[in-house]
Amino acid sequence: MKRLFITLCLIFFVFTAESTVFGRTYVTIGTGGVTGVYYPTGGAISRMVNKKSKEYGIKATVESTGGSVYNINAVLSGELEFGVAQSDRQYQAYNGLAEWSDKGPQKDLRAVFSIHPESITLIASQKSGVKSVAALKGKRVNIGNPGSGQLQNSKDVLSASGVSLNNLHTEQVKAVEAPGLLQDEKIDAFFYTVGHPNGNIKEATSGRIKVRIIPITGPGIDVLLKKHSYYAKAVIPAKFYPNAVDKDDIDSVGVKATFVASKNLSDEIVYAVTKEVFDNLDSFKKLHPAYAVLTRENMLQGLSAPIHPGALKYYKEADLVKYINPALVQ
Repeated sequence: MKRLFITLCLIFFVFTAESTVFGRTYVTIGTGGVTGVYYPTGGAISRMVNKKSKEYGIKATVESTGGSVYNINAVLSGELEFGVAQSDRQYQAYNGLAEWSDKGPQKDLRAVFSIHPESITLIASQKSGVKSVAALKGKRVNIGNPGSGQLQNSKDVLSASGVSLNNLHTEQVKAVEAPGLLQDEKIDAFFYTVGHPNGNIKEATSGRIKVRIIPITGPGIDVLLKKHSYYAKAVIPAKFYPNAVDKDDIDSVGVKATFVASKNLSDEIVYAVTKEVFDNLDSFKKLHPAYAVLTRENMLQGLSAPIHPGALKYYKEADLVKYINPALVQ
């Protein structure tokens, strides 16, 4: 019985976040659905770190999660060491907005770096007749699952386009489920904030039901861009989805995926992860088409929480601090 107890304790410590077993620290990266870009992003970062596992004494693992809101909350609670989160969600959490309005500003949140751009993507069946956001009125629309980044993005875009949630028949399922629902004609459209190309969008555009990617533009969207600095204009290349009705590139708006941690995570761990990503950026960029536009400079843009001291140590060594908003350097 005593031996069983010891064995169970060992298993517990191996799988507890940031546990140290046999001189090695275990850390977990929260990502998103397995078909999105967050999951392979976390996987790529973990593989880089694990190649130097003996040098750093760190073993990284990846967890598929509900997305940005979940990842931020789990990082702050210590359940995860790192998380991938949309830039707007980072801003809202640090400033106590949206889902954090009751909890207040999450001042323990720290930024590490930003990653790929993410476009707010609206997919609609051709049969629905939807060719604009305003035309969604009366339609069945998946606006994103609770805990995801696209839920608030959907609400922002709809509001900016003069569409009330009361005008829609809304669903709130995970992005991975939406293409099947669209092809089964159970919904007319769905939103997904994601880097491109994306497996879910390819699935949605390659089925029996013909679909189009809807432009997210207009005067209301222009106001949205001026109001919220974390939104920016984006373009979705039509070449990524040759089976969609669209033949020209689609104008939209977007945010950036960012890598976050808690201020309580050790500087040594954050330094090691940051160093491996930036020192191997050329290799990292080859792992997914969404990373092709990455540079050391633009990976320090779109951040709104203070830079973690461990990451800042690397940026000082690499002469990259000049690319960081001075207000985020503490």
